[in-house]
Amino acid sequence: MIEISIGNHRSIAGDLFVPPEAKGVVIFAHGSGSSRFSSRNLLVAETLQKVSLATLLMDLLTEEEAKEREIVFDIELLASRLFKAADWVSNSPSISTLPVGLFGASTGGAAVMVAAAISPHRFQAVVSRGGRPDLASSFLPQVKCPTLLIVGQRDELVLTLNKKAYKQLKCPKELSIVPGATHLFEERGALEQVAQLAMKWFETHLISTERRSLHV
Repeated sequence: MIEISIGNHRSIAGDLFVPPEAKGVVIFAHGSGSSRFSSRNLLVAETLQKVSLATLLMDLLTEEEAKEREIVFDIELLASRLFKAADWVSNSPSISTLPVGLFGASTGGAAVMVAAAISPHRFQAVVSRGGRPDLASSFLPQVKCPTLLIVGQRDELVLTLNKKAYKQLKCPKELSIVPGATHLFEERGALEQVAQLAMKWFETHLISTERRSLHV
């Protein structure tokens, strides 16, 4: 476990895994009511680790903050915590030079959009799983890095919201719909499809970025 300072003598917790010869780092942003121990995010993280991506799963809020509904849905605050995590990564010798991607779920999907929009030089790729990019609507046109939206076919409301958000994005983008899946991707094989989609996206847009930089 690591601790990331957020000021005023407070910190948030994270779990970092760095595979041998890591080629990139993916910071995870969970949804409301979840934490860095999310079984769904853990499965995705384990898949990314297999292709030499370091993963940082973190609690975006302190225990006290997580009890306050208005804070749980404060998307810009959540995004600011992703900046804190990115700062922590940039000051960690073993991973400081690696390209950084973001993976967000539910409200975390909105937070990664805001972070990518405000600080485009920090993040090279974004993936949202069952996310709420509509909560970051005014920021979407400012997102520059390649962005993948993954939504379950049977998650009808969120799918509609993602389709609208997709039209607002001006960056390289893709909307992937997982057949038969509902919001939490609990159907057999659905979450594995999410993990594979995310892996391929980061392999193309994060790892390849790192490789290209070596030959500039």
